[in-house]
Amino acid sequence: MAAVPDVVQAAPAQAAAAPNLRDFDLRRGLDRGAPIRALSKRLHRSSVDALLKSSGQKKFGGGCGKAAAVPAHSVVYCFDKADSNTTKWVPQGVATISDAVAGERWAGGGRPVLVSWHDSGRIRLTFVDPDRRSYRHVLLVYPTMKGKRPTYTDIGIHAGGIAWYGDKLHVADTRHGVREFDMRHIYDLAKSKAGSTGSSGRVGLHGGKYYGHGYRYVMPQTGSWRFANGKAGRGCKGTGPLRMSWVAVDRTTWSHSLIAGEWCRPKGPRGRVVTWPLPALSGTRTVHANWAATLPGDRIQGGVRTNGQWWFTQGRGKKRGRLLMPQRGLWDWGRVTYRTISHGPEDLSCYRGQHRIWTVAEYARKRALWSFPADSCR
Repeated sequence: MAAVPDVVQAAPAQAAAAPNLRDFDLRRGLDRGAPIRALSKRLHRSSVDALLKSSGQKKFGGGCGKAAAVPAHSVVYCFDKADSNTTKWVPQGVATISDAVAGERWAGGGRPVLVSWHDSGRIRLTFVDPDRRSYRHVLLVYPTMKGKRPTYTDIGIHAGGIAWYGDKLHVADTRHGVREFDMRHIYDLAKSKAGSTGSSGRVGLHGGKYYGHGYRYVMPQTGSWRFANGKAGRGCKGTGPLRMSWVAVDRTTWSHSLIAGEWCRPKGPRGRVVTWPLPALSGTRTVHANWAATLPGDRIQGGVRTNGQWWFTQGRGKKRGRLLMPQRGLWDWGRVTYRTISHGPEDLSCYRGQHRIWTVAEYARKRALWSFPADSCR
């Protein structure tokens, strides 16, 4: 496909007032330590490396780049036919090993790319192995206690963005903040005496066995960060807690940053983008945002910053999406350069060693995991 020429769009005539940083204070949620410790005694714990090398991986398909209208000079991975065509599961968030560790290699040498999906009441995480050209779905669950026995339930959120940093995976929870998962707590039901990979209709503990809707692996939530000033509203208001539509990691700042932003409709207040210091999210004290601004466009589905350069994806319904590349000034965005990209572009992640930014096209039969070259991603 031929490259689409860049177009320059003038900035809004009036800059919006700066958001109130105190609206975005994050406070530690409920401790999930008790059910996690109890699950670890009953289920076989797996490493990321073991998961990537396990049998039964799905293999990449082909032909999705053209169907999704992915631009030229892109690297493209296609899910298999079932995952490419399903309207039940929808991919949303993207993170790479480059977000997680400085050396861009996990402990066992793998270089995973992660994708989150939602299915009206359930969420899952896909571990993509570019080296083996294969992938594995893992069910994300909420751990709890059933009397004195540990169990887990489905998580019914949109999972619109994910941010991988060290052992922790932060998943966007639209109205409440972020949910936290830990790469050291992935359970292999096939290798657990108390586990079962059967019965796609069951999740958690049933009759002495642990199920995960037929998935081999489950990954329980280990914690959360919730907005200190209550949950966000059902629509964009321009004030108050953020509607956490998407998240990303910026490793190019002196203190690494968690970035999050809002998806807002064309009519109504413009969405906001916020950053927090990522190291602070390893503690227990309230975490304060260190920067926020009004976004340079509506319907923003993903965003990332690398070496001061911003990138945003904009969904446009049945039309192909756009990539926005604004020039951030001291007080406003100045001019915004944009170009047309794939259908339904979502969350963004900078893979520094590749000088590429990854995203996922969400629509069924127009679905692709792909990346574009970006000089500032390094």
